Amino acid sequence: MKKQHYIKELIAQGEGAHLDFKFEISDAAKIARSLVAFANTNGGKLLIGVKDNGVIRGVKSEEEYYMIENAAQNYCRPQVRFTSKEWNIDGKIVLEIDIPFSSDYPHKAPDPNDKYKAYMRYEDQNILADGVLLKVWNKEKSKQDIQLVFTDELQEILHFIEKNEPVTKTDIRQHFGLAKFNTEHLLSDLIIFDVVKMDITDSGLLYYLKEPSG
Repeated sequence: MKKQHYIKELIAQGEGAHLDFKFEISDAAKIARSLVAFANTNGGKLLIGVKDNGVIRGVKSEEEYYMIENAAQNYCRPQVRFTSKEWNIDGKIVLEIDIPFSSDYPHKAPDPNDKYKAYMRYEDQNILADGVLLKVWNKEKSKQDIQLVFTDELQEILHFIEKNEPVTKTDIRQHFGLAKFNTEHLLSDLIIFDVVKMDITDSGLLYYLKEPSG
């Protein structure tokens, strides 16, 4: 039995957390969001010349590669590194763009209002990174000495999470009357110390008390 072409195997998987199809590239700022989302979230691939339904149409010109290069260099802060390869599939050219996870995270790209924001990949979508996640990233990058003091208030917050999980950041803010910054700061510390885990869902970020290992 003849083995299916590598690109066709990828297409058969469908779009997801690590794979995105693009029929064409016409907006450098928009494709920059995909580049930074993959770079911030474990890497991924773009297949250019493939429609959302998996039909191969092929790239129209070399300009598509140069637009991606322009997006990576001029619309991503800091720049996003990628590798590319052309594949001839039944006479049509598919451009494979491979974006590895970047140690320079968080990368940012312009949002629809031209403000630079950090994006992440969730399933087959590029979504804005939440303030809690941004603080986790920044603290991990800075390698700052973080101390977690289990005060009575913190114990109450942990009990609230355990009793009502999953909870949102807003649930905690409203119940304890905390400022947004303080809530994000606290949750980011709890995640770094492996006390709380975070799940990304269609409804946003949800928080659970992490069960002790062993």
